Parts: sequence; C-alpha cells; structure tokens
Amino acid sequence: MTTVTGDFTLTFDELRVVTRFVADSANEILPVFEREHPDDPRPRAALDAAWEFVGGARRTRLQRATSMDAHRAASEARTEVARLAAQAAGDAASAPYLHPIRKAHQVGHVLRAAANAARIAEIEAGDDHAAAETVIEQARARAAPLLVDVLRRYPAVPVGRSRATQLMSALDAALRASR
Repeated sequence: MTTVTGDFTLTFDELRVVTRFVADSANEILPVFEREHPDDPRPRAALDAAWEFVGGARRTRLQRATSMDAHRAASEARTEVARLAAQAAGDAASAPYLHPIRKAHQVGHVLRAAANAARIAEIEAGDDHAAAETVIEQARARAAPLLVDVLRRYPAVPVGRSRATQLMSALDAALRASR
C-alpha cells in the first residue's frame, strides 16, 4: 500500500476517501460559480482533476495546477457565494496532497468545502442558520468512518471569525463526536 509520511502516515486509499468527501461537497455547489461565471472553466477543471484521483489515477501536477487555478478564480469571483464555490473546487483538487502533519490548518483541506457549502446554503436562505445546520448535518452523515479516522489524527480546528470557519469548526466537532 502506498503511503505518505510525516507526523503520521496517510495511505493513498485514505487520501482518496478524503478527496471524495471534499469533491462531493464541491460538486454540490460548483453550479453557483458556473451560473455567475459561465465562461470560467477553472473550478470545473479542478473538480474533474480531483475525481480522476478518486477514480484511481495517480496524483500529479494536474491536481496541483488546477487547484491553484480554481483558487485564483475564487479570488476573482464577483460574489461571496461564487468565491466559496470556486474555493471548494480548488480544495477538492488539492486534497490528494493533504499533508500528514499535526497542524489544525490541515483540517481546512478536509472540511472547508463542506463548510463553504453550508455557508452558501445559509446565504441563499437569507442568512438562515438552519439552512447551514442542515448542510453540516448532511456532511456529517455522509462522512465515511475512514474520513473521521483521518480527521482525528489532526488537532481540532479552532473557531475563527468568518462564518465559514465557524461552520467548519462545528462540522469538525460533530465528526469527532460521531462514531
């Protein structure tokens, strides 16, 4: 079994589970970006690169390059929802390169896309927190036990100032408390 080592070991099977989780979250919200920026293919290319890895392809420069491109698209987006959606697609493409180091910021690479999906739902519901809570619960329910095992190797993500970071912290706590 191929592995990546650092403070602990991650197998490529584990990285595929993480990437699938992130890509599933990004896939749900990418249409938000594409509605607002129909001529910008960068986030879609990043998501496609993530799915290639999930499907068994090797991780390559494709994931890294498309991730960076999607994050550039996020920084150029005209609205918060488009930015969050493009960022999630970029996170999906970078997930195959999750670092096995015990740093809380690594949790963002696992959970930020789901938190962004929750924030988008909240915004689209007129800042109704219940919409975000529903998406957080759906993400918690679809998290594979192996994803939770990987997540528990990292320190908990601190509660940040942005709403998306607060939602990520809530999801992190819910997943750590589950199973």
